Amino acid sequence: MNAEKQLEGFIARFDQKHQALIRGTRKALRRRLPAAHELVYDNYNFFVIGYCSTERPSDCIVSIAAGANGVGLSFYHGATLPDPDKLLLGSGSQNRFVRLESAATLARPPVQALIAAAVAQAKTPLAAGVKGTLIIRSISKKQRPRRKPAS
Repeated sequence: MNAEKQLEGFIARFDQKHQALIRGTRKALRRRLPAAHELVYDNYNFFVIGYCSTERPSDCIVSIAAGANGVGLSFYHGATLPDPDKLLLGSGSQNRFVRLESAATLARPPVQALIAAAVAQAKTPLAAGVKGTLIIRSISKKQRPRRKPAS
């Protein structure tokens, strides 16, 4: 199975609203970061598509992180990003995130500024004039549900 089909299978496990949000966010990030490698992890807690300047996870700039409760835009080194609008959530020593209500959230100027700052602070810059690749990195055999249980 090719990587795109495999990725589509991971996304299909989510409810329709989250599927659309993941796809829309991915499309917007591919436009914004065409040279980034997409590293995909279908882990126990979250489904993640990381946008990285190399094929190493440590060179991740920003990620889509999705679970049954929603979709977020995660900044790998978010704790060091300037955030004058106080959009970043989380209290870890490194990672911060923004909850995504829609893919249009990415077009908001404060979110665009966070993405630009994350790109600017990347240890390894994104290559110019190349197209990033899609790489399936990890699939956990055991996973939390990707949809909320029916109430």
